[in-house]
Amino acid sequence: MHGREFWQRFRRNRLAMTGLVLVAGMFVVSLAAPWLAPYDPGYIDLEAVLMPPSREHWLGTDNLGRDVLSRIIYGSQVSLKVGFVSVGLATLIGLFLGSVAGFYGGWVDFLLMRLVDLMLCFPSFFLILAVIAVLEPSIWNIMVVIGLTSWMGVARLVRAEFLSLREREFVLAARALGASDFRLIWRHLLPNALAPVMVSATLGVAGAILTESALSFLGLGVQPPTPSWGNMLTAGKDSLEIAWWLSVFPGLAILITVLSYNLLGEGVREAIDPRLRD
Repeated sequence: MHGREFWQRFRRNRLAMTGLVLVAGMFVVSLAAPWLAPYDPGYIDLEAVLMPPSREHWLGTDNLGRDVLSRIIYGSQVSLKVGFVSVGLATLIGLFLGSVAGFYGGWVDFLLMRLVDLMLCFPSFFLILAVIAVLEPSIWNIMVVIGLTSWMGVARLVRAEFLSLREREFVLAARALGASDFRLIWRHLLPNALAPVMVSATLGVAGAILTESALSFLGLGVQPPTPSWGNMLTAGKDSLEIAWWLSVFPGLAILITVLSYNLLGEGVREAIDPRLRD
């Protein structure tokens, strides 16, 4: 499918366009955080502790007098970093292993797919919890661990695509012309197998953001005073009855972000899936 045809199909999906606009808006907010945030997210003002939403503080303040809006804006940087770096790592691993398994088949395919099955036997979140509990909690450890425990779906998708593509005429013709295995994989098979990977990666960003928020909520993710939506929820749960805004607004940020990526991923899937064409 050409780019123009993809875009024409994609933009007819209003929900997908809504997701795209929201995701683009989050990128802008994240990149422009130093200019958009009305206050320093770490500034402590003991005279403004637990202030409700007002003109001075649109989303209120926390138990140290820090501006909630500013912390949510800076927290978007953490969420996007975790989402894209971890999904990028998982996608690279999945592409490599799935390509090798699907292209060579036989015992190579058998061993790699049993590795995938072994990884899938462990609940991903509990595996991440175990690793993070051993390592020092930090944003880089979180990104690496999420990436190393979420590549299995991509590997299966790429393997399935390679199994269906490797016997096609254009691959057999390239092989007859003397193309190396590397060239067959890189130039002929992989570009034709990327469509489902794009969908998986888009949806994977939402999953990674949710995982990071859950880890931070449990105290095993990004550590204070660095703002993240998860540790903001943790700070707000003890004051929920008297300061509802501490939990509601970070929760809404997580909800809107995850929903946006899911809408975008579904829109991409419908635009590239030939079974859904008009």
